[in-house]
Amino acid sequence: MAGNGQAGQATNNENAKGKTRKRRKRKRGRKVFARDGEALAQTATAPTEPATPPKNQNASGQPGVVDQGDANPTSTSGVRRHHANDLPVFAALDLGTNNCRLLVAIPSRNGQFRVIDAFSRIVRLGEGLSSTGRLSGPAMDRAVEALKICGDKLRSRKIARSRLIATEACRSAENGAEFLERVEREAGLKLEIIDRRTEARLAVSGCGSLVERDTQGVVLFDIGGGSSEIALIDLTRRRSARLANHIVSWTSLPVGVVSLAERFGGKTVTREVFAAMIDDVATRLNAFEGRHRLNHVLATPKFHLLGTSGTVTTLAGVHLDLERYDRRRVDGLWMDSCSVDLMVEKLLGWDFQQRVANPCIGADRADLVLAGCAILEAIRAVWPANRLRVADRGLREGILSELMADNGAWQDRRKRVAQP
Repeated sequence: MAGNGQAGQATNNENAKGKTRKRRKRKRGRKVFARDGEALAQTATAPTEPATPPKNQNASGQPGVVDQGDANPTSTSGVRRHHANDLPVFAALDLGTNNCRLLVAIPSRNGQFRVIDAFSRIVRLGEGLSSTGRLSGPAMDRAVEALKICGDKLRSRKIARSRLIATEACRSAENGAEFLERVEREAGLKLEIIDRRTEARLAVSGCGSLVERDTQGVVLFDIGGGSSEIALIDLTRRRSARLANHIVSWTSLPVGVVSLAERFGGKTVTREVFAAMIDDVATRLNAFEGRHRLNHVLATPKFHLLGTSGTVTTLAGVHLDLERYDRRRVDGLWMDSCSVDLMVEKLLGWDFQQRVANPCIGADRADLVLAGCAILEAIRAVWPANRLRVADRGLREGILSELMADNGAWQDRRKRVAQP
């Protein structure tokens, strides 16, 4: 009888523990990352306190990394953890030629931050721009509607600091300034057109955590809709806290996936058309005088390419054979040169409908992805590397990192956390 009582008690304890575990999981919530063109459902499922990171997960300690923070307001050592609601909120918006993206985040630990709200939509603002030199009415309408959503999100929070930028489409369009006046009037947002040098620097700042400590040289590239930014980063000397301080040369090519696809065609891309796209980009790269600044590290195993764009994330998704795009598996992925060759060849062998049917490409990217691959191939020809690292991050993360660092957010948080 006593044995049965002990067994029953043990069973009850196990059931209680199981219930506790279930309740704990529900309390923590989870983050959901979505593909470009979908709203990121992080706020709806995220708890008010940051979720606990998985065991054995090493924090990089570099700016721009999305960190889930701590679940408990008080640690086992008795030091009070700072509540997420008390932390300053920062926002970054990037209106590009193809996408409109927003990130809202709070500073976390070790120079990291936690995303508390996000938005991403393909608006194709630069559609037709390469032929007319102007933003079209339908393109502006799409962008304004997306920006209204961003404006509502920003006004619903007390934002400590924000930076709202526009890039190539607004930079080059004859009516770019006129469009931004409309955005301010209808969406209540005042956007800043940044120059290409700033765009390249922000891309580097956003990807700093993906460059390992023993790396000697990196060519970082951001293949956009209307332009492509390339930065050469020399790390052979002592590394500073900001990766952007190591840029030794940079360029911005006035060509991106939208503009290249419009000139050469994106739906039906023969091998001859693909080769012509590569030649077009190669001609522009040959005019880049600073392209040889990393020649002293090109042949070493401590040199690699780092790509932050829809092109490389798409290639990574196809390479992983994902049934649905998963940012967590793509961001930070390493691909060797043979794998990149195979993926480019695979996409080149697919017709338009096959590209549409792939869950990592879809209808929104099916006519643009091969133009992106052509830009990638031209870059790889100038800077051959055995490894390519994929980044599903970029300008917004760079903006947030710089805003938080300049605002002293991480220093302030360390002081507050240390207070009993």
